[in-house]
Amino acid sequence: MPENQQRSGEELFRDFAPLGSPAVYTRDRCDEISDTVARIRELKRERRAVILAHNYQRPEIFEVADFVGDSLELARKGTTVDADVIVFCGVHFMAETAKILSPERTVLLPDLRAGCSLAESVDADSLEERRDELKAVYPDLQVACYVNTTAEVKAVCDVCVTSSNATDIVEKLPTNNVLFVPDENLARHVQENTKKNIIAWDGNCYVHHQITPEQIERVRKHLPRVKVLAHPECRQDVLDLADAVLSTSGMIGYARESDAQEFLVVTECGLSDRLLLELPEKTFYKSCKLCAYMKMITLEGTLRSLEEMSHPIELDEDVRAGAERSLKRMLELS
Repeated sequence: MPENQQRSGEELFRDFAPLGSPAVYTRDRCDEISDTVARIRELKRERRAVILAHNYQRPEIFEVADFVGDSLELARKGTTVDADVIVFCGVHFMAETAKILSPERTVLLPDLRAGCSLAESVDADSLEERRDELKAVYPDLQVACYVNTTAEVKAVCDVCVTSSNATDIVEKLPTNNVLFVPDENLARHVQENTKKNIIAWDGNCYVHHQITPEQIERVRKHLPRVKVLAHPECRQDVLDLADAVLSTSGMIGYARESDAQEFLVVTECGLSDRLLLELPEKTFYKSCKLCAYMKMITLEGTLRSLEEMSHPIELDEDVRAGAERSLKRMLELS
């Protein structure tokens, strides 16, 4: 961390250092990145490909991305691009969502290991069993699934939601009882903002769930003017300390439009990198964790994916159509 960015001593900012340290990327590494970026851009033209990159990706991925955003924002963008191939720099369920909405295009995921602990916390069979049990008690029950789920899970749900529209969509469902899967923290946040009965699945994002209120309070003590922006996948005791609870896209908009100059970004660390690149005149502090799955996507892996056309997403048509139904219902209710 550069000395001129230290405000209350090295110990305080060991975990919450302002971003942009020049020591992160050496000259040799930057030269490697430059060569790889040039080759990727050449292959994009040859393959008629676009690269969609999630907000949590490595900074160098943003250099080759045609569009950067949250998962659903990117999947919807994929339906409008003039391209034959979509390379999705994100995790598996996100590439699936792009394929659900753009079945005629080839969708590639650079690394098949890039999964999601939250998406893997629920499967279609277990969900159907729980849904049927609850319907015996709540005949009007509907199932809302977070976009962070597999295509199979989306296919057996009534509607899909995002972190930004979850409360609004739940409010518009023609029922008083909603089984919300799979994020217990987002479900609790929705329950705080609706009178409907929200039945939460037992799942969470390990990245957001391990952020504690003590971390937030520690920063606030030394930076009283800092604006705290927290993702609704965080625990409730963390959300209680936030100035705003927002999706990743919401955080970007808030930071861009706010008169404040200092922000504590409480989500996966990759979003802070994007904010620094887009709003260099403002200061962003980290209260975040790295997602090991997101960071499995590398610039070299993205190049290899374009060279070898690996790894294509394939979906059973019945599953794809069912998942598309739940996504389209969300769009209709939005």
